[in-house]
Amino acid sequence: MKPYRSILALSLSLALGFTTNVTAAAPLAAEPAQEQQSSSAKANALFETIFMENVMASPESQSYLGIKQDQDKWNEIGEQADAQALARTQRHLQLLRQIDPDKLDPQTRLSYQLLEKKLQEAIDDHRWRHHTYPVNQMFGLQSGTPAFLINQHQISNVTDAEAYISRVRAVERRFDQLITLMSAQERRGIMPPKFVFAHTINDSQNIIQGAPFESGQDSALLADFKAKLASAQLEDKEQQRLLAELESALSQPFLRGYRKLIAYLQSAQQHADEHDGVWKLPDGEAYYAMKLKRTTTTELSAKQIHQLGLDEVARIHNEMRAIMRQVEFDGELQDFFAFMRTDPQFYFTNDEAGKQAYIQQANATIGAMKDRLDEVFRLQPKADLLVKPVEAFRERSAGKAFYQQPAPDGSRPGTYYANLYDMAQMPSYQLEALAFHEGIPGHHMQIAIAQELESLPKFRRFGRYTAYIEGWGLYSEYLPKELGFYQDPYSDFGRLAMELWRACRLVVDTGLHDRRWTRQQAIDYLASNTPNAQGDVVKAIERYIVMPGQATAYKIGMLKLLELRSIAQERMGEKFELKGFHDAVLANGPLPLDILEQQVAQWGSERIQL
Repeated sequence: MKPYRSILALSLSLALGFTTNVTAAAPLAAEPAQEQQSSSAKANALFETIFMENVMASPESQSYLGIKQDQDKWNEIGEQADAQALARTQRHLQLLRQIDPDKLDPQTRLSYQLLEKKLQEAIDDHRWRHHTYPVNQMFGLQSGTPAFLINQHQISNVTDAEAYISRVRAVERRFDQLITLMSAQERRGIMPPKFVFAHTINDSQNIIQGAPFESGQDSALLADFKAKLASAQLEDKEQQRLLAELESALSQPFLRGYRKLIAYLQSAQQHADEHDGVWKLPDGEAYYAMKLKRTTTTELSAKQIHQLGLDEVARIHNEMRAIMRQVEFDGELQDFFAFMRTDPQFYFTNDEAGKQAYIQQANATIGAMKDRLDEVFRLQPKADLLVKPVEAFRERSAGKAFYQQPAPDGSRPGTYYANLYDMAQMPSYQLEALAFHEGIPGHHMQIAIAQELESLPKFRRFGRYTAYIEGWGLYSEYLPKELGFYQDPYSDFGRLAMELWRACRLVVDTGLHDRRWTRQQAIDYLASNTPNAQGDVVKAIERYIVMPGQATAYKIGMLKLLELRSIAQERMGEKFELKGFHDAVLANGPLPLDILEQQVAQWGSERIQL
């Protein structure tokens, strides 16, 4: 804990204005119990109404939640849809402000505070609705559309299958709307950098390979549909009819949609620039400041984040040098990086056997952690966790690893996706930390628990605060070390390497978007300060370019969690309990960091008084 606390004392507390004397917010005057109960019930009913209105306005959100009302449709794209969303949000905020928060119980008052802030920020951020790249190599609609059908659209009967086919047919209209949006953005001077187009064109071309587009193996969507039909155990005659309809939808409107999108992207590619930061966009400086504020839920400036990153990189490099001495490596840190980057002992074979071995070892690591959960957690998820490789059609451009939440009704487990496209970018020494981050006790633990907190309103159970969520993920890489994991010093180096990666993100994200670094400058910094493979470095920098600010959340969130834990231990002494601290962090669902600080302080004060 001490290294983190010293960094916080030197950097984070100065930057964020945090103090070590954290106290809970003073409680408001208690209302008569009956009036408070009645007001809270009305407020929670409104929270539910607002959440469900938003869900029912989004066919894709319905599918994520297992609702099948509009499962034959996609979300609308464009100015009209944006205007309708803004009007709905303004109406919701007006309804919310008719409630007196002083008459609510503490948990409902917290919900009110969170929802009011969320709605107001959505209204404020409407001005930035065009400042995004809807087609990009990380989460663009060119790959996200088929990925959604494969991973979210479940088929258990004929109606589900027909809805799947309807969505396939509607891809042409969806992409017509998408092209209209991107053309409007282009007129405003908003386009992704040139490198993005090669990735997205390749993704799009991959989707329309294989049957029924051409001879050969089934395309990803045809294979998915066949597998789902087989699992649904429909009659053979019905299956044949549905397959024929899907093949027609794929080979006609779906294919036309992708061809139009590819043609547009190829044309736009010709006049795209090579400026990488969002400083190039209209009011880009203000936009990036907003992204940092929303992502970190702090008032940190780009300058402060940049310096915090430099400080953390220096600290972690020193801890890595200690491991070098432990394994008796002769050379400088850069030499050790090269050794870790290239020595075959740290890499699985780049074939099916190697990929299967990676998945098996990741499962074993998560299983070992599951066996230790009772020692440090009371709250644990009911949902199961699946580990699987990223699908072939998107593995080339997708991120290194990511997590997909379980279905709330239990019909789909949480999924940790490992990208095994190039095993040279998935070293064995990082396997433990990556499994802990994406699986247990990381994203699966936190997100599944949040979804299962049925006493909270849905907007909190399914909410997203990146610094909280990714801070927990990075904290979850560190926690197992305290339980005796990372016995292999090379694996402990891997943990530090992943933490170093997040520290470097603070430097390169602000470098790109605030200091106007080029893509190559950012690549050079990341390559020279981490042991990661060059391909890993390039893909990461390209991610940070199209997702400004997002990468800063991890380290800032982790440092906040460690700071809060350290303060609680100091204040509470023998009354501090790690299980209790984890409950205080997880039991309220995702929170902005300032609100999380209040909740942990309140827990500590209550424990001290016992």
